[in-house]
Amino acid sequence: GFAAAISLLARDRGGPALAGQLLLCPMIDNTNTTVSSLQYAGIGTWTREANLLAWECVLGDELAFSAEAPAYAAPTRADDLSDLPHAYIEVGAAEPFRDEDVEYASRIWAVGGAAELHVWSGGFHGFDMYAPASELTRAALDARFSWLRRVLGL
Repeated sequence: GFAAAISLLARDRGGPALAGQLLLCPMIDNTNTTVSSLQYAGIGTWTREANLLAWECVLGDELAFSAEAPAYAAPTRADDLSDLPHAYIEVGAAEPFRDEDVEYASRIWAVGGAAELHVWSGGFHGFDMYAPASELTRAALDARFSWLRRVLGL
């Protein structure tokens, strides 16, 4: 989620200009209230419990799950997602971040922004590292590199 946070910060400070934001299974919603956040308690490579601990480490006990958390740490807290660089958002369909990442893309689209969203059926958190030779990983890498070539004009 730090790439999303940096995109917000760069926009708010008037630069530097960013070509895009490559968001791979980003952890961006500290409230942990989505359906997918609740579905993966105790199962998977990144569990609900791991996510809760991660937010406590990032934000501390007081703000870990609060809607008052700063948007530069928890990008879904941002009220305004306009004028962000083109986003590539990728997430597995079988992981806690699925719903928050889909919502983030939807919010970018709602303000006229550009986002390319991939929800990989059968994908779990880190599938590309755990199954690097799988067809799913090959498809994900093809999509990522295609987006990068387009955004960078290569």
